[in-house]
Amino acid sequence: MHTRFTLFLHSLRQATGGAVSSSRLLVSTAIFISLLGNFSFFGHAFDYYPPGDGNRLFLFSLLIFETAVTTFLLGLVCFRHTIKPVLIVILIASAPAAYFMDTYNNVFDHTMIQNMVNTDPGEMTDLLSLKQLVYLFLLGILPAALIYKLKIEHGTLKAELLERGKLLLVTMMILVVVPLLFSKYYASFFREHRAISFYANPVYYIYSTGKYLNSSSGQTQKTLTVVGDDAKISPEDHDRELIIMVLGETARADRFSLNGYHRETNPLLKKEDIINFSNVYACGTSTAISVPCMFSFFHGTEYSNEKAASTENLLDILKRAGVHILWRDNNSDSKGVALRVPYEDFRTPEVNPICDIECRDEGMLANLQAWINKHPTGDIFIVLHQFGNHGPAYYKRYPKSYERFTPVCTTNELKDCSSEQINNAYDNAILYTDYFLAQVIKLLKANSKTFETAMFYISDHGESLGENGLYLHGFPYLIAPNTQLHVPAILWLGEGMTEDIDKEGIKRRAGEHFSHDNVFHTVLGFMEIQTRVYDPKQDILLNMHAEHGEKHRGGKYNK
Repeated sequence: MHTRFTLFLHSLRQATGGAVSSSRLLVSTAIFISLLGNFSFFGHAFDYYPPGDGNRLFLFSLLIFETAVTTFLLGLVCFRHTIKPVLIVILIASAPAAYFMDTYNNVFDHTMIQNMVNTDPGEMTDLLSLKQLVYLFLLGILPAALIYKLKIEHGTLKAELLERGKLLLVTMMILVVVPLLFSKYYASFFREHRAISFYANPVYYIYSTGKYLNSSSGQTQKTLTVVGDDAKISPEDHDRELIIMVLGETARADRFSLNGYHRETNPLLKKEDIINFSNVYACGTSTAISVPCMFSFFHGTEYSNEKAASTENLLDILKRAGVHILWRDNNSDSKGVALRVPYEDFRTPEVNPICDIECRDEGMLANLQAWINKHPTGDIFIVLHQFGNHGPAYYKRYPKSYERFTPVCTTNELKDCSSEQINNAYDNAILYTDYFLAQVIKLLKANSKTFETAMFYISDHGESLGENGLYLHGFPYLIAPNTQLHVPAILWLGEGMTEDIDKEGIKRRAGEHFSHDNVFHTVLGFMEIQTRVYDPKQDILLNMHAEHGEKHRGGKYNK
């Protein structure tokens, strides 16, 4: 890569007496990125248009089309004082984009851009590798350094504007003529195989960044829209509730033995009288989307992160009703959900007493009983946000004592590992989650004489483990595979709860389709909160119990 690019620039210098025109530099950079930074784009194109089936000319036209789009975009923003800074930024940004697309088959849509913005240093460390540094150096730093040293030939302003106008006109003609010449191919490409364009580097991530910035600008609203201002605990509720919601990370439903997985990944939960919801789907494929979504009043197509950021959420309503709330986090953060309630970060040994190569989810239970004891009156709602199965370093997500399935993948370069090694490491992390949930239930059992207790576990999204060449998560929702959307959800009810709820009736219908959209209303029902924003049709437990009796707005279930 270095040699080719150096020779290319050298030829440009020779042709221009040691300097290169801005237009030629833009075209050269676009060709460089198109050829060396788009292996995933053309790889996916080859899957649908094999070169041996008479598609060679179309595939070559794709290269021309991709180069023309990149050149046109660069031509709009690169002028005398901006050309070098812009090209350097594009090259350095395109290198890691190429790496993640080539290595994990990731797509850089606006949600992935948001994930990158919200990624903390610890998560970034897990993603670093020698291969990534090679990509960054050869595709980013080295050509950027060459451009920095390159002398650009500038004529008069009028001449340069005229030259730029010609360049933009030529690229526009290419963008019109090429699809017309291969209209049959481009019609199917944009209609049936549009997802291939998601891998276009740098075009798609530039578009996605603009979309993210545009959506983020809407989150500057200073006034917070109040939701559920009439919220209050039902006067018929004479018992105290202690509900612990465990927010899982990157756990997929088909890896829970409770859902029929051939490996025993839930040996401890199997011993408990739990309710397993086997058909639950996430509202996003990333933590940044799914966590605020499930706590939001907005659901389905009406949800957006902009609305969620400017509107009160489930925790605000519970707090207004008088519920004691605590959010403990062993993940990156609450993604804005817990901004107005007590929040504790358990990612460091100073707070989390159970840390080895990283701090464990079990550490979030430390001194939790003491916190509960500090609240002698009122209901309690606790959220425990796991680090769970966060990839790609699955082997770090569990203590060594839980490494039951071997051999495991001990690198974040998942393509360097066999499918068996990746699955083993991932399943070991699920096994540790099983232990963690059993410990949460143990804590709740110790409080069942004082409270009506329950544990509600649900994962934020799933994960791809190499199926169809896909890894990790964050794929665009409309085309995301089932493995990233189908999530586990488990309910455990203490003795006091079972006096009011027909557990067996719930179990019989636990296979019905539910989603993160149901969480908001289910928790309100659980906590017996009366408010006009509560929708009983969205309450999982009321929906389950409908044939057995009626339920007052925000109250308990009557047999």
